[in-house]
Amino acid sequence: MNNTHNPLFYLSEQLVFPAVENANADGLLAVGGDLSPKRLLLAYKNGIFPWFNEDSLILWWSPDPRMVLFPKNIKVSKSMQKVMKSNQFRLTKNTCFDTVVDQCAAIKRTNQEGTWITKKMKKAYHKLHQKGYAISYEVWQGDALVGGLYGIDLGDVFCGESMFSTVSNASKYAFIKLAEEAQQKAYKLIDCQVYTKHLESLGAQEIPRADFIKLLQGHY
Repeated sequence: MNNTHNPLFYLSEQLVFPAVENANADGLLAVGGDLSPKRLLLAYKNGIFPWFNEDSLILWWSPDPRMVLFPKNIKVSKSMQKVMKSNQFRLTKNTCFDTVVDQCAAIKRTNQEGTWITKKMKKAYHKLHQKGYAISYEVWQGDALVGGLYGIDLGDVFCGESMFSTVSNASKYAFIKLAEEAQQKAYKLIDCQVYTKHLESLGAQEIPRADFIKLLQGHY
């Protein structure tokens, strides 16, 4: 953790967040509150997301820089172009949201103990799914679910939360399909939160948090 003098904000029952500029050097902005649909939507609309372990208080983040994909910048390698054209995979949306979330939670991640997709998170995103905000993309091979992703759809921005695959290229397939759909619908961007080499290889890039917030709130 980087040392910083920024105070850590403790949320009350009131539905407010501090300005994202108050986040510390790691992007941690606030602690506490709840995972109600109203609070979660307020968070995402302001460039904030929850990320915490099972036994931790709820932690709210807004990192700087921010990893995003502008849909037109999606990179599809030659090998993936072949995969996309083949009938290897089939895509559905919102047919098994909870299963996708469970699969994302079950995948072992490098350098991570356990999962941040806690029971509380699953319940919270299930409620958002029922309200039409949390969306899943499912990738099938025959009758088997082999990959997918889920996130929050804000209408012109898709906030990606997590993806999984049990066979090679399945999550890439889902992500490329998401980017293609986002392009067709003229979405401004897909929020990928934080840098990974995998996301960079698919065309995502880091931008200053201030630029991300402007895009999110329609000032560009």
